Amino acid sequence: MQTLHAASPDDYAAALTAHPRLLVDYHKDDCAGCRMLDMSLRKFADNPAAAGVVLLKVKLETVGEDFFRGLGLRQTPTLSLFADGSEAARLPGFQTPAQIEAAVGRNFG
Repeated sequence: MQTLHAASPDDYAAALTAHPRLLVDYHKDDCAGCRMLDMSLRKFADNPAAAGVVLLKVKLETVGEDFFRGLGLRQTPTLSLFADGSEAARLPGFQTPAQIEAAVGRNFG
């Protein structure tokens, strides 16, 4: 699973356009759940279900709180799955590797 980092809203928009199977990790530095989710994502990356999925990491401190609010995000961490540029699912809070795999299977299958 390829991992990208959005440094701006333009980077975010470009990734949505460029990658048909995009998993977006909205996170921030001071967030224990975000660190736990990062471990789950690293484990999921080794799973065959991760093949062809691109992970985009979007950090609140980098892109800004207004950007997060504009997306309707209420908490970190939150994962969103985008299929062909459209949001297919939003998973708020910590997710296990198995939960991530199930969501990817449902939305990218």
